[in-house]
Amino acid sequence: MSAPLSADVLDRIFRTARTHNAWADKPVTTEQLHEIYELMKMGPTSANASPARIVFVTTPAAKKRLSPFLSEGNRAKTLSAPATAIIGHDLEFYERLPELFPHSPDAKKWFNWSPEFAEQTAFRNSSLQGAYLILAARALGLDTGPMSGFDADGVNKEFFPDGKVKVNFLCNLGYGDPAGLFERSPRLDFDVACRIL
Repeated sequence: MSAPLSADVLDRIFRTARTHNAWADKPVTTEQLHEIYELMKMGPTSANASPARIVFVTTPAAKKRLSPFLSEGNRAKTLSAPATAIIGHDLEFYERLPELFPHSPDAKKWFNWSPEFAEQTAFRNSSLQGAYLILAARALGLDTGPMSGFDADGVNKEFFPDGKVKVNFLCNLGYGDPAGLFERSPRLDFDVACRIL
């Protein structure tokens, strides 16, 4: 059995980590984006389906393309972030299952019988993978700013024009400026959110 992670690590990933709204003028490198992906891809998904598809927006030209689809409250903080991950989900993720789940040759049939079921599976598991991205970025010393608040149809048309991938959510990445933080909001107590049966 593995030993629990140190309190410092748990603080960095959960307890003192925050959703950032302002960013230091310090780049996120291509190498860091690769490191984030190499960690996040190891998190579990249904049948190892790995439906997340990510566009990392890092250049002024790409930010200009994203800008019109951001809500007013999210535009400035996103445009000032060194990188923004557009986390999408592949509606035909099951086409990769022969590669990703080779010990069950028929795994593709578990999902391709229903576009609705496939999309539910893709959305659920890309949400998990997006959460893994947040934890991976924090573990690697970056701050994150996950968000809704954008025109999904517009993002889909601009960044996933073939219609095979749909956006789930956006996540800014960088080195957060504490001056832009709000007071931490409360969380539900165990007895409110949980039951043990």
